[in-house]
Amino acid sequence: MTTGSLGLRSSGSYGSLLQIQNNSVSLPIQTTPPVSSRKPPKMLKEKEKLFHWIYKFAPRNKVGMLLLSLVSAAVFIWVLYVGKGEDAQLTIIPNTSIEFGPISKQKEKDSVDGILSPQIEEVQVIANVTLQPLSLLPTPVPPHVFFTGYKLPPGNPCEHFTLPPPPADKKRIGPRPCPVCYLPMEDAIARIPNASSFSPVLKNLTYVHEETLTKSEFGGSEFGGYPSLRQRNDSFDIKESMKVHCGFVKGAKPGQHTGYDIDDSDLLEMETCQGIVVASAIFGNFDVIRQPKNISDYSKDNVCFHMFVDEETEVFLRNSSDIGINKKVGQWRIIVVQNLPYTDPRRNGKIPKLLLHRLFPKARYSLWVDAKLELVVDPVQILERFLWRKNASFAISRHYKRFDVFVEAEANKAAGKYDNTSLDFQIEFYKKEGLTPYSVDKLPITSDVPEGCVIIREHIPISNLFTCLWFNEVDRFTSRDQLSFSTVRDKIWSKTNYTVNMFLDCERRNFVVQGYHRDLLEHWAPPPPLEAIVHVPPPPSITKENLKQTSPDSISSPFKKISTKRGIKKSKRNRKIIAHQKDMGNYSNFG
Repeated sequence: MTTGSLGLRSSGSYGSLLQIQNNSVSLPIQTTPPVSSRKPPKMLKEKEKLFHWIYKFAPRNKVGMLLLSLVSAAVFIWVLYVGKGEDAQLTIIPNTSIEFGPISKQKEKDSVDGILSPQIEEVQVIANVTLQPLSLLPTPVPPHVFFTGYKLPPGNPCEHFTLPPPPADKKRIGPRPCPVCYLPMEDAIARIPNASSFSPVLKNLTYVHEETLTKSEFGGSEFGGYPSLRQRNDSFDIKESMKVHCGFVKGAKPGQHTGYDIDDSDLLEMETCQGIVVASAIFGNFDVIRQPKNISDYSKDNVCFHMFVDEETEVFLRNSSDIGINKKVGQWRIIVVQNLPYTDPRRNGKIPKLLLHRLFPKARYSLWVDAKLELVVDPVQILERFLWRKNASFAISRHYKRFDVFVEAEANKAAGKYDNTSLDFQIEFYKKEGLTPYSVDKLPITSDVPEGCVIIREHIPISNLFTCLWFNEVDRFTSRDQLSFSTVRDKIWSKTNYTVNMFLDCERRNFVVQGYHRDLLEHWAPPPPLEAIVHVPPPPSITKENLKQTSPDSISSPFKKISTKRGIKKSKRNRKIIAHQKDMGNYSNFG
């Protein structure tokens, strides 16, 4: 796709990259005839009569000559000014070139000698609209063009794709992946938008920078800037231009003396990412690096894969000789972070998870993947499926089991994910603000609880504001970001009607495979060495010759002797009770 494309596609644009390039049509450009071929204006004849009148009546002395010179100069300047005005009116014709996409047969009939009628509203795809005004004229401001999504062409396998029913496997109960229809890699690349999505209400977003901080009423951190409750409430009042807290409050720019410090060479590397960023993080040596699979050559060359680690994890990687000279481990570019602002590694991981638009200021799209997950589908195909095809700028999966914040909070307390006092305080705070249990009244919103291990988003002002305010809640309250997600989403939605694509969790499990944390892997018993495995030879084969030479009593049969003694027969009632206990055990393991 050309870099000048507007990204406006319709159903006819499927696989039409070559057609757009081959069927490009330029509108005829009106030219201005040379000055020598134009007739002199009538005003010049009247000026010649004026010169004859002056020569006739002016005396031949110095006063007359002076008067004649002044009149001639004034007339010359006036003629020059009028002539330039006429030329300017004839040459103000911008050079407009428009490339059209596939043209139907009906439109071909309406064209004459290959030149289309300039009715742009009838064209399915408009690309490469450029204005080339004269250098003497002010540059006009082109109208804002936004990506508005597209529809797959008729007959595409993904057009009417529906999920099949789950397999009836009673032995496997719990979350599992489901089929997802991805476009082929070539078609997904052809659909990369060349224009950003529309940001409702909010157009300009800037961030608070303060060196002297004052602690807020409760919660917060120096890294987050301690926003007050009043500043928190103002941040949910969405306006066209806003300035909000979004981490990195101190320092010249994110990563420089901000409490999440990154080496200058790494910052320069991050600033070169201008397209798609895939990011993850390992702090406290908590996970192992999992390499992405099924990555195309295009993504290997054009997509940035960055893994944020702390110094402890870096030492482990260097001791294991995983980091190369280019600071890469496989496909991942390692970014070492110093002076972490939090003591909790999980809370430090929320910084790159929610603030990638601040760490990669020139990136257009980002895909966050928790370190416990292994990416197995190309990121361009993921973006096409969950963002571009849905005309969304933010996508996250629902929780596979829970969809109510109150239920999620109780599950966190039962699992010991956070102290109960902090969890209760956060829920009571949201409850006073109007948080209610999830019900069908919230439809089309299908869930209030996300599975936050994967975030797919476009970096536009409204989505950047969403993650900024979400991070501020994590910074003020608990680090359990599932609890604060719906509060931030609903507050922004009430002001802007901005929606989030919450897709099924089984679809998420289709493109990421969940692994285990390092502590679990290290506690598992390693497999025995090959030398310790004892190989037992098979028993010798029994032949007629062996039977003749050996007495029947000395023959040891390799088969287990089956006892003919009958045991106690179980009644039907006992069999039903045992079967019921097995079923209840399977349901208790669900999830």
